[in-house]
Amino acid sequence: MSGVVPKIRLSGVCKAFGDKVVLDGIDLDVPARTSLVVIGGSGSGKSVLLKCILGLIEPDAGKIEIDGRDVLRMPREEQTRARAGIGMLFQNGALFDSLPVWENVAFGLLAQGKIARREARERAGEFLEQVGLAASVGDLSPAELSGGMQKRVALARAIAARPDILFFDEPTTGLDPIMGAVIDGLVVDCVKRLGSTAVAITHDMASARRIGDQAAMIHKGKIVWSGPAGRLMDSGNAMVDQFTHGRREGPIQMELRR
Repeated sequence: MSGVVPKIRLSGVCKAFGDKVVLDGIDLDVPARTSLVVIGGSGSGKSVLLKCILGLIEPDAGKIEIDGRDVLRMPREEQTRARAGIGMLFQNGALFDSLPVWENVAFGLLAQGKIARREARERAGEFLEQVGLAASVGDLSPAELSGGMQKRVALARAIAARPDILFFDEPTTGLDPIMGAVIDGLVVDCVKRLGSTAVAITHDMASARRIGDQAAMIHKGKIVWSGPAGRLMDSGNAMVDQFTHGRREGPIQMELRR
């Protein structure tokens, strides 16, 4: 596999907020058409890592490459174009309450001028059907939907622009185990249908094994293990084993907040 350019490559990525170091030299490759899950405790740096790739936070040091090009050193217009190929499923769905469901789904397409409003309603219906919802759901408001339905709508919005890269922030948070499994199945189906590269951050080990081809664990701002997602429960790494099995005793100790 040497010589193959990964879809996403992070090299020496660092980020601190004041004297708190959140990312401490992250090196991570995500091959094209691969799903990577990133696990780690609260405050370990998972969300900051995603936000750095998305351009919502600028790292203090390091390189973030997409298709072999360092997005941090591109002109701003090129950065915007490179990141326009990223779809995002936010932890809480982040739907716009004031807009009907169909307009939420088509929001990115409309904002980028990729589609006329008269076409957007029909296209939104197609994407809703891909995540197991009737096209008629598009006429409802987000407040009329259950948590599982809201998550499906958010997934439909994430895939609407047919992105090369998909990010998932805790995709099963707030869902019961059955609906969590349903959402994971939809995530996998959508990623495969699009041929996308996916990165998910999660605390849910069942979800991680369903979504991921590969997995990595972040602890205190460093990648402490990476390997096949199927090995998460028997990785042979003491930190990963403690985390995935939920053990109180082990190398990871809860720190007092100061």
